[in-house]
Amino acid sequence: MKLTKGINLGGFLSQCEYKEEHYKEFITEDDIKKIAAAGFDHVRLPVDYNIFENEDGSENTAWIEYVTKTVEWAEHAGLSIILDLHKAPGYDFNDAGNSEKNNLFTRDDLKDRFLNLWTKIAEKYGKYPHVAFELLNEVVEKENAELWNDLISRSVQAIRKVNKDTLIIYGGIQWNSVKTLKLLEKPVDKNVLFTFHFYEPLIFTHQKAYWVKGMDPDEDIFYPEAMSYYNEKSERLGFQGEVAREAASKTMGAEFIEEMIREAIVAAEAAGVGLYCGEFGVIDRAPIEDTYRWFVDVNEVFRKYNIGYALWTYKKMDFGLIDDHYAPIYDKLIKMWME
Repeated sequence: MKLTKGINLGGFLSQCEYKEEHYKEFITEDDIKKIAAAGFDHVRLPVDYNIFENEDGSENTAWIEYVTKTVEWAEHAGLSIILDLHKAPGYDFNDAGNSEKNNLFTRDDLKDRFLNLWTKIAEKYGKYPHVAFELLNEVVEKENAELWNDLISRSVQAIRKVNKDTLIIYGGIQWNSVKTLKLLEKPVDKNVLFTFHFYEPLIFTHQKAYWVKGMDPDEDIFYPEAMSYYNEKSERLGFQGEVAREAASKTMGAEFIEEMIREAIVAAEAAGVGLYCGEFGVIDRAPIEDTYRWFVDVNEVFRKYNIGYALWTYKKMDFGLIDDHYAPIYDKLIKMWME
């Protein structure tokens, strides 16, 4: 299985409009062929739980076929594929901090449903050697750190009862932060990969994002710049100032990125597992040449430490690589990633 250079299929079977017309049109086999032709070796497929099953726990036979089709398209194109449970019964990273909606970790019935769901996924897709399983996207709350460790252990055991070989992927809390991989327990199972997401500095990669509280919808943020620049912008916007302020790096560039990612590397080495970046990217509202420079620096660090990755994301979702915003640098990016 190759998980070196990949791309997400965000917005297809997750964070989407749950309609048949959408599933038929958003991603087709031609898209998978194009991804393979560009040189990527895998795709990460975010899937919400209701694509797999109905609210009573029975299989959603109509919508799950789009998962199966994508798995088979990837196989025909020579791509590996990660099935990422992006939203679970009782858990959605968009509802971070809402204990009434995000109650997976406090309700035994939802934990049992989570385990049953992964058992069914393993039974259905574990036969494909090019498939990997990612347990849950972006657990957020700090208070769930130990509860997440417990659910990870139980999930791995449930999957291994029906499937001994499929690679299992999971990350820490706080949106898969590099800083929280150290909170994960050392895996007992050997075929495990730690994952993290990387959007630092968020004030640059998510600039003008309408869903981020405090972000100015009109102001350009540039990269790279002096640390004082990011400190000033963060302080004025009341947003994420501690990231730059607490960094030992003197410059906001490859030095800073390496400092951040080193935390994930150390945690993975201590746990005796490999390391993978499941998401990284820059919003389609950022200055385009600054975006290219950010990708160059991130790519340099990933290569230095042999970290596989999946770019966020293939199309639309405010980060789409094939959309018009990225056209001026698309060829340069593909050349850099595929060298």
